[in-house]
Amino acid sequence: MNITPIKEPTLIIMAAGMGSRYGGLKQIDPVTDKGEIIMDFSLFDAKRAGFKKVVFVIKEEMEEAFRALMDERVGKHMDVQYAFQKLDDLPDGYAIPEGREKPWGTGHAILAARHLVDGNFAVINADDYYGPNGFKLMYDFLTRKAGPADFCMISYELCKTVTENGSVSRGVCNISKNGYLNHIVERTRIEHVGDKICYTEDDGESWTELAPHTPVSMNFWGYTHMMMEELESQFPAFLDEAMKENPMKGEYQIPRVTDGLIKSGQADVTVLQSADRWYGVTYKEDKQSVVEAMQAMKDSGLYPEVLWG
Repeated sequence: MNITPIKEPTLIIMAAGMGSRYGGLKQIDPVTDKGEIIMDFSLFDAKRAGFKKVVFVIKEEMEEAFRALMDERVGKHMDVQYAFQKLDDLPDGYAIPEGREKPWGTGHAILAARHLVDGNFAVINADDYYGPNGFKLMYDFLTRKAGPADFCMISYELCKTVTENGSVSRGVCNISKNGYLNHIVERTRIEHVGDKICYTEDDGESWTELAPHTPVSMNFWGYTHMMMEELESQFPAFLDEAMKENPMKGEYQIPRVTDGLIKSGQADVTVLQSADRWYGVTYKEDKQSVVEAMQAMKDSGLYPEVLWG
């Protein structure tokens, strides 16, 4: 009997955002004395988990800087490709609203890679450290035999994902008893309030406490190719709404599309819980703690002193 092998999954890294709260191009800001950036650690973890191909979604004007960092390092160990997130990459009949400069969101970022992905794929942010456990869980999930609507998400404990230097945006997850994602709610302002972690929806007029171990999404998703098709087919309806309601800032977000597929019964999302701690540079003040954490993990033996030596 002939068995069709599962195609190797692709890792998509969303790196087109400029990091407005951080105040610079944080995706390529070194966090070690060897010039390594947060993405180097994610790529190292992805490679040792089994991933062989990575697609960077970037702005065209970032290509030279990205290639200078990636092609001679990770490019010697993985198949590296580039996709460009363009504001005018829109379906026929649609045009950029006059004055719009903001990208169309994470769903649109994934669509930028649609011609480079032909099978299962994982998605991460460029400026987040996820830890080795999540990549192992993700690769194992994407390489098993599963149905076309069998997705997954790596969740993290909220208390391990909040900076001391301001607010963060996190997808707060509701998980069923059998480990599936029931729904996800994007909380765009979560921060420390005294000794508690809270969110606000009215610009700080009132706060709602969240339990420290609440599972949250860090945009670490695993999809079959069906998701790429859904993102493409649903994009016009999003644009119709955005052009009316919020033409300057409306964003086509992964959690929203995924949540819709769950609610309509079209997809199941298995939640794989990682015990690792998140690190990121949401704000400039975060950088020193990230630098210290990366060096501590090297000192412990979790990473070699030179990642791509």
